[in-house]
Amino acid sequence: MLLKDQITEDMKTAMRAKDSERLGTIRLLLAAIKQKEVDERVVLDDVAVVAIVDKLIKQRKDSIEAFQKAQRTDLADKEAAELVVLQAYLPARLGADEVTAAVKAIVAALSAELGRNAGPGDMGKVMAAVKAQLAGKADMGQVSAAVKAALAG
Repeated sequence: MLLKDQITEDMKTAMRAKDSERLGTIRLLLAAIKQKEVDERVVLDDVAVVAIVDKLIKQRKDSIEAFQKAQRTDLADKEAAELVVLQAYLPARLGADEVTAAVKAIVAALSAELGRNAGPGDMGKVMAAVKAQLAGKADMGQVSAAVKAALAG
């Protein structure tokens, strides 16, 4: 079953259960998916849906941080509840050790391709390769830190 179909089924389940908070979050996610499909005139696959979920999760984390600074715990709690619902649609994430190992392998392959050791100036090339391989499987903030560490040392 496609992830988009699973999300639609979860929406129906939330409607039947009268779970308005979960339903609102799922509708928000489906609206973001539909908007992307209409804008680009394509049918999204699971990778693209995971990218949208990642984007929405990042927005929720930023909002939680801002609301906590403003001491608006009511709004921060609402965003945290949405965050939990959205995280259910992400695939299992790689651990820090797995991310570091994957980044080191990509840096080594790029170094061999370039014929020299990859340095900080090659960050863009490395990140492009890493995003292609680890998209949806790892937190990109963690990946970026691992790439910086691999290129520095």
